[in-house]
Amino acid sequence: MFDATPLLRLYARRRLARLAAQDPAATQGAELLKLLRRAAGTRFGQAHGFGAIRNVAEYQSRVPLRSYDAFWEEWWKPAFPVLRDVTWPGLIPYFAASSGTSTGATKYIPVTAEMSASNRRAAFDLLVFHLANRPESRVFGGQSFLLGGSTAFRQLASGVEAGDLSGIAAVSVPRWARSRLFPPAELALLSDWDRKVDEIGRASLLQDIRNVSGTPSWMLLFFEKLRDLCADRSSRLVDYYPNLELVTHGGVGYEPYRARFDEWLEGSHAETREVYPASEGFIAMADRGSGEGLRMELDNGLFYEFIPVDELGRTNPTRHWIGNAEPGVNYALALSSNAGLFSYLVGDTVRLIERSPARLMVTGRTSYSLSAFGEHLIGSEIDTGITEAAENIGADVADYSVGAVYPQAGSPRGGHVFVVEFGRPLREGETERFAAVLDETLARLNLDYADHRRDDFGMMPPRILLASKGTFAAWMAKRGKLGGQNKVPRVIGNDALLADLIAFVQTFPEQGS
Repeated sequence: MFDATPLLRLYARRRLARLAAQDPAATQGAELLKLLRRAAGTRFGQAHGFGAIRNVAEYQSRVPLRSYDAFWEEWWKPAFPVLRDVTWPGLIPYFAASSGTSTGATKYIPVTAEMSASNRRAAFDLLVFHLANRPESRVFGGQSFLLGGSTAFRQLASGVEAGDLSGIAAVSVPRWARSRLFPPAELALLSDWDRKVDEIGRASLLQDIRNVSGTPSWMLLFFEKLRDLCADRSSRLVDYYPNLELVTHGGVGYEPYRARFDEWLEGSHAETREVYPASEGFIAMADRGSGEGLRMELDNGLFYEFIPVDELGRTNPTRHWIGNAEPGVNYALALSSNAGLFSYLVGDTVRLIERSPARLMVTGRTSYSLSAFGEHLIGSEIDTGITEAAENIGADVADYSVGAVYPQAGSPRGGHVFVVEFGRPLREGETERFAAVLDETLARLNLDYADHRRDDFGMMPPRILLASKGTFAAWMAKRGKLGGQNKVPRVIGNDALLADLIAFVQTFPEQGS
C-alpha cells in the first residue's frame, strides 16, 4: 500500500499553523453566522428570524434552548422521516439512531452531508495532533481499524435511512480513503456482534493495522477475542499489530479501563488519544497528554453554548459562549450545528480547562444515567426496568441503587450490579426471574443496551444483590445522610461509594443472598 503519510504531514503543517493563529471568539462568532445564513430559508430559520441576526447576543435572544424532546415534538416529528427544509436546507439523508430519551427507546439525530464532512475533518485533526507528537509517524502506511457499529441501515423513506453513527461515518468515507479503512464493507455490514468480531479478528491479522478506534469496553472485548483466535494467546497488541501507532478511544470514561489498556499496549509504541464524538457532532479531541483536556473543534460546523448547571431549571438561564465562558465552571453544553440543531442541549456537562485554545473536560450528564460501557441508560428506563421486573414476581421494591462493575483480568466482560431491597423476602427462583425481566425490559427500552447485551457478548447480565429490610436506611444513617432531604443514590458512578454499599449489604444483619 502506498504510504500517504508525507501528504498528511504537509496538511498537518498547514492545519497546525491555522490552529495556532486561531482566535476562539472570532472563529466561533463567524461559525455561528455561517450556520444562520445557510439555514435562513428553512422553516426553523424563518420562524426565528435568522436573516436579521448579526451577533451572538441577538441569536441567544431569538432562539431558546431546546432538548431533544422539544425539537422532536415541535419540529421533527410532524414530518418525520422526510425532513426537507425543516431545520436544515434540503432532505436529511441519514438519522443516527441513539438511545437515551425519556419519550421512547430511540432518538433520531439528523446527519447531513455537511455534518459527515465535518466529522471527517475532525478525524483528520486527530491525526494532525498525532503527527505533531510523533514526527516520525507512518500512520498512513497501513490501515485504520474502526471497531464500530453495523453499516446495515433501516430505510425510513425514499432516500432516508437510519442506523448507527459509526456505520454512517463508514459509508460516508470518500472513495480514495476506503482502501485505507478496515473492516471492509462485507464485514462492516454484519450485525451479529459475536460473529462480527470473530470474522473481523481473523481478517485483521492479515492487515497492517496502524490505528485502532472504538469504545474502550468494546475494544477490550475484541482484544480478548483476538487472543482466543491465536495459538500463542498473547496479551500484547504488538504481537498482532506490530506497526500499531494509535489507539483512539471515546464514548465512555477511560479511567476504569486504563490499567487493562496499559497491559495490552506493553511493548508497543502506540499512543492513546481520547475523542469526544457525540451523535450531534464531533466536539473535541486530545491534542496534548492524558488529563490535559480535549481541544474543541471551533471552525468545523458547530457553535457552542455553556449553561451553568445549577441554572438549567430556570426559565431563562444564563447562556455563555466561548467568548465569555469561564474555566473551572461546570456547564451544561448546548450546540448549534450544520445538521440543523440550534441551541440544542446535548445532555453532557463539561468544564473548560482554558479558552485559548479552547479545551474542555467532560464531567458528566445533566440527568442521572448509566453509561459505563456505552449503554446510555437514563433514569426513567432504569426505573421502568425495576418496576416491571418487580411486578413480574409480585414483589415491591423498597429501594435500590445500581452501579457498574468493570472488566478485570480473567473476567473480560463488565456489567451492572443492582442492590435491591424488597418489601418481602424473595422465594426460590424469584431473584433469577427478576434479573431476567429487568434485562429484557432494559433491552426493549434502549437500543444501545440491547446492542451491548446481544448474544450475551458485550456485557454480563444484571447481577442482583439482595439487601435485607432496613439496609438502605441504615447505610444512609451511617453516612450521615438519613432524612427527608437526602435521597438514596439511584445510579452510583463513584467506585468507592458503590464498594462501600456492597460491603455494607454483605455485613448488615439478616442480609439477602
